[in-house]
Amino acid sequence: MSCLRSVSIAWRARNQTLIDGNAFELLLDLFETKIEQLADEIENIYSALEKLSRVIMEGQQGEEYDQALSRLAELEDIGWKVRLCLMDTQRALNFLVRKARLPGNQLEQAREILRDIESLLPHNESLFQKVNFLMQAAMGFINIEQNRIIKIFSVVSVVFLPPTLVASSYGMNFEFYAGTEVELWLSGGDRPDDSGRTGALSLFQA
Repeated sequence: MSCLRSVSIAWRARNQTLIDGNAFELLLDLFETKIEQLADEIENIYSALEKLSRVIMEGQQGEEYDQALSRLAELEDIGWKVRLCLMDTQRALNFLVRKARLPGNQLEQAREILRDIESLLPHNESLFQKVNFLMQAAMGFINIEQNRIIKIFSVVSVVFLPPTLVASSYGMNFEFYAGTEVELWLSGGDRPDDSGRTGALSLFQA
């Protein structure tokens, strides 16, 4: 895509002739080409964000989801660079309009480029809002998944808490209770670990 854009710019530059033939005209033509490229870049970012939004809003975490987050950060960086280029060009054109003695047609060309920049800046700002929204949505889905995993581990830890307490006091493999010489044969329902596990499960089911 960048190669095709470069060919298009070179073809237009080859077929375009300078009217006044001065440095200001050449500079304004370069600024005009630069703004066209930035406008195309903003459009490309919009298209990429549309694709990423579908992946992120599905909430299915995996390799594709991780790639979408990386691509989202990359698009935010590109959008920031586009904004810097627009602001730098705007400052340079404002200086030319105020300080340089431009001919009438070149002065009008500079003002048209400034109007184009002013129309592109809000679009660029909306890109940052879109990126921030998708980033917050992605973080929200990740937090939901983490809370679900933490809940599962919490349930498992509570279910196995009674056997852990018994094991820490007496050990799990025993024939006699500590401190006694009486052999105890515990049925499945009388074992403390089973009763504790059953009670914990009934608590969470309720």
